[in-house]
Amino acid sequence: MLDRRHQLRQIFDAGVAAADPYRAVCEAHDYIEQAPHLIVAVGKAAGQMARAAMDIYSGVRTIIVTNYENAEAVPGAEVFAAGHPVPDENGAVAARAVIDALHSAGGPVLALISGGGSALLPAPAGALGLQDKSAVNEFLLGAGLDIRSMNLVRQQLSDLKGGGMLRAAAPQPVTALILSDVVDDDLAVIASGPTVHPIGTAADAAGLLRNAGLWDRVPEKVRTHLTEAPVPGDLPLARNVLVGSNGQSVEAMAAAVPNAKVIASPVEGDVADAARFICDQAGPGVTLWGGETTVVLRGDGAGGRNQELALRIALEADRRGWQDWACLQAGSDGRDGPTDAAGGVVDEGTLSRIRTAGGEVSALLANNDSYKALNMAGDLLITGATGTNVADLGVLIRG
Repeated sequence: MLDRRHQLRQIFDAGVAAADPYRAVCEAHDYIEQAPHLIVAVGKAAGQMARAAMDIYSGVRTIIVTNYENAEAVPGAEVFAAGHPVPDENGAVAARAVIDALHSAGGPVLALISGGGSALLPAPAGALGLQDKSAVNEFLLGAGLDIRSMNLVRQQLSDLKGGGMLRAAAPQPVTALILSDVVDDDLAVIASGPTVHPIGTAADAAGLLRNAGLWDRVPEKVRTHLTEAPVPGDLPLARNVLVGSNGQSVEAMAAAVPNAKVIASPVEGDVADAARFICDQAGPGVTLWGGETTVVLRGDGAGGRNQELALRIALEADRRGWQDWACLQAGSDGRDGPTDAAGGVVDEGTLSRIRTAGGEVSALLANNDSYKALNMAGDLLITGATGTNVADLGVLIRG
């Protein structure tokens, strides 16, 4: 079984390596038509993306905004570390610095965008404050909405999201190299689309919250803003280039296992449904997939969508009477939810190990406590921050 777990990790690592941010920027150099006067790198992969750009364009002012786990000093760059997934005051300080730099760029801007940028650059719109945005962001993360729906709302509460970088940089041209952390590579969703036309309007965001039965649960100031926000003018144009994606990482995993089965469609939706879908698809040998599932928070336990999906796959495999199998499910960024785990590695012994340790799997899941459950089994996958982010990856091996 240890050999099998080692194989799972090697396949996962091949997918992560395919999303190497430094290489992605270097390979996209030809898409940059004008040398930049300003480089702004935002997201979990911001550090390595910025290093590549700085090696190509030495001496250009560079601002890096990334999460605490990935933050490190980069000679010649201004580095801001900020909160993720819930925005914090350091992110607000970084957002103000980015807006000021864009206003005074004095020439072309190169934006390097990766997943996580939405939370890392909170720039509250109108009369909103950081507390309002943080409350909404935390609420949305547990509301069971898909990423596009969440970002429709987030964009309307920010001066940088939904094309805000373009407005701040105008009239200077912007080229954006984008590392996708969403399964369909929708540029309006990645980091809430700072260089892309917004998903919708404030009225659309209000309508979505009402239709989902969530309107009365958001702060009053947010409801007021969404009701009264003016319609913005035309958005300046930008050159947006996709340089890495979940699909490309799944292809790299498949290249590492030539006879593997690849689930063609991204695995999305509720984790319980996703677990059944994956087990339906998995035959003998190796099965691979990418995607991004959702979890509705009903308890106060610790965990994330990858840990819970791994645990639910263990339950579903047990229900089907599978023997001799193992599965790895993890976030490519090395962090799943507000925990230090990337996900989980489960097998036919996972459930019994949890019970032996005194855990009741159904009760732990009811409390969204997948971290505790997998920790009891010794099945947490802890990789540390990977420096990239292209959504989630999964591998299942059946004997």
